Amino acid sequence: MSLCVASAGVVKTLALAAFTLAWTHSIEKVEWQEDWRVTPQGLELVQARVKGSGAGMEPPPEARLRGGWFAWSPHRAPQRDLILGNSGMAGEWRLCRDGACRTLSEIVGHKLGAEPTTLIACE
Repeated sequence: MSLCVASAGVVKTLALAAFTLAWTHSIEKVEWQEDWRVTPQGLELVQARVKGSGAGMEPPPEARLRGGWFAWSPHRAPQRDLILGNSGMAGEWRLCRDGACRTLSEIVGHKLGAEPTTLIACE
């Protein structure tokens, strides 16, 4: 399995089985991270982390503070795709693997505008 990243008519295929999606909350300016697995059933959310809390982004009751991050394991079915908006208010989404992160603009090869970017499990 691979991850396909699609934005504004450009599709990039990344050979990976797992990745971290990272971003900064546009209002609270707090860092978020989610660990995902690419599976035949779709994209599976394994763990979520937030560096703090604030309006509309409180960690759930099962979250535990570890290394300065509230972390928890969401229990939801694999997603067919993830559609990511780009408000321009908090910087870009970053896709990380093996400790290295790249913005979605770097991955697709052009500056992202207001159009959505879609992540999907692909062959």
